[in-house]
Amino acid sequence: MELTVQNRRVYAYTGGKTFDPALPCIVFLHGALHDHSVFTLLARSFAHRGFAVLALDLLAHGRSEGPPLATMAEAGAWALGCLDAAGVSKAAWVGHSMGSLIALEAAAQAPERAWHLALLGTAAPMAVSDALLQTAATEPVAAMRMVNTFSHSGIAAKPAYPGPGAWLHGANQALMERTQAGWPGSNLFLQDFQLCNGYTGALAAAAKVACPSTVVMGKLDQMTPARAAQPLVEALKARTASLPCGHALMQEDPEGLREALAAALRP
Repeated sequence: MELTVQNRRVYAYTGGKTFDPALPCIVFLHGALHDHSVFTLLARSFAHRGFAVLALDLLAHGRSEGPPLATMAEAGAWALGCLDAAGVSKAAWVGHSMGSLIALEAAAQAPERAWHLALLGTAAPMAVSDALLQTAATEPVAAMRMVNTFSHSGIAAKPAYPGPGAWLHGANQALMERTQAGWPGSNLFLQDFQLCNGYTGALAAAAKVACPSTVVMGKLDQMTPARAAQPLVEALKARTASLPCGHALMQEDPEGLREALAAALRP
């Protein structure tokens, strides 16, 4: 469905169900150069099990209008505006990678409006190497290939994983290139990674969160290794789940992730 937030059109995938704001709401927030489609399986699963689901396209990503959000604080406020536009008073925030920091900000800015916070593939700080930022500035497609390689563990490279005809690396590369092309005249890849790299408020935000929290990590994650999530685990006093996959948790271990979130998101 489409929402109007801050005078801009925002797309929200509702998991194949008509959105009902009276149901417990879960908001999914994607990572850099992604869109709502990375949460398709999770969104459908929860939407068909008694939840109202909003898998959002961040501004300038997917079907949402631009320009992109400039800071994590702005992104958190925008996410809360999406709740207002959808007529939702409280939500569980589920964010992956860059989206995990936006979810954290939203839960911190309005603690009374969060009933759970789930951070997937997160880190504090979420530092990006100078080499990657430089490559993103000058050769964004090459930088995408670098990120794509490090986002998937070795198991994802096996033929027919997770099923016949599936090619996780190719699908993710295509998604990133499509998202980059969707905001012409701008280097969205660089902006997304600068947004992550420049955010220093994660632990201060965590101190303001009042709801239960869950951190889900990939044992083989090379982008946000488990040790990088520990400061947030401790600050949030979060329960944790560790899956046998890399940074692309939704694609490499969809069932394991669904089970971890189902255990956490029991209203």
